[in-house]
Amino acid sequence: MEYRTAVPDMSEAIYHVLHTTIQTIYPKYYPKEVADFFCRHHSKEHILDGIVSGNMGVLTDGNEIVGTGCFDGNHITGVYVLPSRQKQGCGSQIMDCLEAEIMKKYDTVILDASLPGVRFYEHRGYKTVGHGIYELEHDVKLVYEIMEKKRIID
Repeated sequence: MEYRTAVPDMSEAIYHVLHTTIQTIYPKYYPKEVADFFCRHHSKEHILDGIVSGNMGVLTDGNEIVGTGCFDGNHITGVYVLPSRQKQGCGSQIMDCLEAEIMKKYDTVILDASLPGVRFYEHRGYKTVGHGIYELEHDVKLVYEIMEKKRIID
């Protein structure tokens, strides 16, 4: 498998990864409104903005895009792996690449962890430093963990 910088002609495949993952995994943890919010947030335009920033990458297995990751400064803004490819090290490979890129300029990596991702990030050395709540329609609240990982200095 290879992680590389995303280019515009990958936008449809990235959209597929994001929406398949959100629609499959998020309803197990959140109300429908939360999954709908994330699908709206990860629009085709938003994906193209991430690609143009140069901070979005994809994990490929042959010609198939199986995961994606994005960052802004020292903030990891998203890591998504197709449900059929989860628990196979894909998320870890994406995180390794994102963290290495961020650590070139920063001593701390920050991310907002969805409920299904918290344990994964804890196993990677992230600590919860806060809790976020985002209010959606119908009095639904999106709850997430604000997590960080500091560079280990020898």
